[in-house]
Amino acid sequence: MYSLEDLLHLMKRLRDPQYGCPWDLKQTYATIVPHTLEEAYEVADAIERGDFDHLQGELGDLLFQVVYYSQLAREEGRFEFAGVIDSITRKLIRRHPHVFPTGDLYAPLDIPQLSEEQVKARWEQIKAEERAEKSDAPEQLSLLDDVPTALPSLSRAAKLQKRASQVGFDWPSALPVVDNVREELDEVLEAMADNDPVAIADEVGDLLFAAVNLARHLKVDPETALRGANAKFERRFRFIEQALRDTHQPIEDCTLEELDALWGEAKRQEKNVSSCG
Repeated sequence: MYSLEDLLHLMKRLRDPQYGCPWDLKQTYATIVPHTLEEAYEVADAIERGDFDHLQGELGDLLFQVVYYSQLAREEGRFEFAGVIDSITRKLIRRHPHVFPTGDLYAPLDIPQLSEEQVKARWEQIKAEERAEKSDAPEQLSLLDDVPTALPSLSRAAKLQKRASQVGFDWPSALPVVDNVREELDEVLEAMADNDPVAIADEVGDLLFAAVNLARHLKVDPETALRGANAKFERRFRFIEQALRDTHQPIEDCTLEELDALWGEAKRQEKNVSSCG
């Protein structure tokens, strides 16, 4: 079987100035980013669908993105792939003092066990220390400083809220958040009544942010939940399309009532399958 060294060699050959691939030679950090995001989502998709036969390939595609960035950095004299491995290993040793108390990766595993809450608290403390070390102005350090702006909006909203909750800026339970969701919906309705597009967009944003907050309090990952809702919508809409194909009826000729009836049938069939399972 090919090894990691073989993959690194392949990447180097693809970027060979004289004999490499013309497409690969044109790429930069920025042009590779969309591919990285796509590959990460394909890994998530394979896991969500339970498609473990293809997960190995998807993980390989994602690993190749890391190899690609490392080759670009190597060409510029910034760092190499070995440095990527070294930095993540050191970081994880540092963030797991309850597993590596001496900092020795291969020390015997004879250490006291901590609770999950203790581990989380220590993890956040270490991350805060790391943020302070990176900051040029520690006195202006914010809890929100290293929440990536490139995260999907739902995930970023949840992360921002979680960070703020560390200092008590949070609702005490889920029920007050439900009230907040209702308030935000009322404000959307008010903006709609005023027919103000700017205000509508602003209030819809607030409503989505409140919905993410509710998901967080209910310990539901909003990004995963919405992907599930998307998949459910797609599954039911495809049912409608197939049902109409079976009756040779163009979907464009159907009334909303007819489509809604088929939607209800799709839901009933899903419930029947679920109850039988």
